[in-house]
Amino acid sequence: MASNNKISEKKVAILIENGVEDAEFQVPYNALKQAGVEVVVLGSRTNEKYTGKRGKVSVQPDGTTTEAIAAEFDAVVIPGGMAPDEMRRNPNTVRFVQEAVQQGKLVAAVCHGPQVLIEGDLLKGKQATGFIAIRKDMINAGANYVDEPLVVDGNLITSRQPGDLSIFATAILSRLGYGGKDAALPDERDPNAEWWKLADAWGGSTKGEIVKGLNTALAGERYSQEALGKYAEKESDQEVRSLFLEMITNKHRHIEFLEERLNQLGEKPSLAANVASQYAKVKTALTGSDDIFQIRSALGDVQTGIGDIGNLIAAFTDPISTAIFTHIHKDLLKYEHQLVSVYRARTSNSAEPAKPSTGAAVTM
Repeated sequence: MASNNKISEKKVAILIENGVEDAEFQVPYNALKQAGVEVVVLGSRTNEKYTGKRGKVSVQPDGTTTEAIAAEFDAVVIPGGMAPDEMRRNPNTVRFVQEAVQQGKLVAAVCHGPQVLIEGDLLKGKQATGFIAIRKDMINAGANYVDEPLVVDGNLITSRQPGDLSIFATAILSRLGYGGKDAALPDERDPNAEWWKLADAWGGSTKGEIVKGLNTALAGERYSQEALGKYAEKESDQEVRSLFLEMITNKHRHIEFLEERLNQLGEKPSLAANVASQYAKVKTALTGSDDIFQIRSALGDVQTGIGDIGNLIAAFTDPISTAIFTHIHKDLLKYEHQLVSVYRARTSNSAEPAKPSTGAAVTM
């Protein structure tokens, strides 16, 4: 990626603290550097080397927010992970970002990065996004939260998670003036662009890593589809059995989405994904046939899936795969709620004390 004269005159600060989400530092950092931007890493302490939460990033800052002057920069980038919780506790970092906003500098925050904006009272009346876990925090700070990969409000750029990073970095570059025939960047609004390739070029997830994540999800969905079929066979309660069958249909759609994405990447399901249903057959053959036991077994599988898929959502820089994982996660949360409701109804009914029949003699 060649630089041009306009972009080479730009100077951008990227903030760092321990526990930063590695890709959320690497992707914008590399995108800016490859475009020819002067990138300055700012932490809290000059003599400390900061490490990412996944162990891929190890960076000694160029300076600190204590002595940094916002007026000398064209933009500030705030990556996410656990780092923003440290950043927001540093008054010098908060002051630096506040001054950048007040001076009309470009400020870009991703994932948990908006926590620094919250601390600086910088979100009131702004359209913005961030990781779903801080959605209410952002709303309480006065933001109009928008669940989109990229939200731009004036000089404020925000994104939600690693899957949005290539779009996020592209938006930063374009607003710094990087464009023309040398740029070769997709339109940030193009959902069909091969964003994962751009993220990979900037230090994000490789194709192999994305494929591994898709196969992990596929193995989980195939296992649970087969297990639900076995639970349905043993379940005598027709309402619960209907719910299991509905969930099986839902799993089938998930499997289709995952297999289609693998096919788009020129890959096939792994051996582990292919044998997952066989493993489910063996495991469920050893379970009991009590109706409540089937509900609890299904609930346990769903809750395991929620945790596993939740981890996958935050692990990769491919927006399409991340969207599939997010869709599966929402469905799992819905079915967890339904299974819990059914379980509570069945157990509360069985716990009701037996009523004595009318007219029965009572002996002492």
